[in-house]
Amino acid sequence: MKNKNNILLPKGQKILAKMGENIKLARLRRKLSAQQISERAGISRATLWNIERGKESVSMGAYFQVLSVLGLEKDFLKIACDDILGQKLQDLNLVNKKRAPKK
Repeated sequence: MKNKNNILLPKGQKILAKMGENIKLARLRRKLSAQQISERAGISRATLWNIERGKESVSMGAYFQVLSVLGLEKDFLKIACDDILGQKLQDLNLVNKKRAPKK
């Protein structure tokens, strides 16, 4: 079975690279080696290396496992939590209910 290659736009690549850099800095601040993190997360060191470089080929589950080991799993909940555009679009489609006529 062929592996599909997803093309990520440059803006997305920069965001993932920044996220990978942040994960690496969090690991270094905790003075944990790549070997320790990869063992605790149940991933290979190569996968951790790809996460820290923001590679799009790594699964979200692997990113989550690393964040969990670092104690940052709640940061995963911040993804798309403030969907301002979506809320505005939803508000436009809300129907105003008219009052019932008085008897």
